[in-house]
Amino acid sequence: MSARPDKVLVDPLAAEWPAPRPELGDALSRRINADPEGVEQGLAQLVLTIVELLRQLMERQALHRIEGGSLDDEEIERLGRTFMALSDRMEQLKEAFGLSDEDLNLDLGPLGNLM
Repeated sequence: MSARPDKVLVDPLAAEWPAPRPELGDALSRRINADPEGVEQGLAQLVLTIVELLRQLMERQALHRIEGGSLDDEEIERLGRTFMALSDRMEQLKEAFGLSDEDLNLDLGPLGNLM
């Protein structure tokens, strides 16, 4: 039988840790906001940005269908009312969370900005 070495336990507290870097603390505090109100606003910004992106995609699809003649007048009217109601609600939500159109703008790379 071959001899097996005993397991060696290492005390993690005894290990040398790198010295804290104060300049990283400032950068980290700018990126991570543990304030509950800030988290709520950040989440609202993300959700409203996604909703705005989807709204714009749906409007483009609706226009494509209108131009293609695949919708009747009643469907076109219903789509118009729906997009107007969504736009009104988006304005209310942006106001409630203190957000502007620029806060919801995304850089889509080669496609340009969302708004």
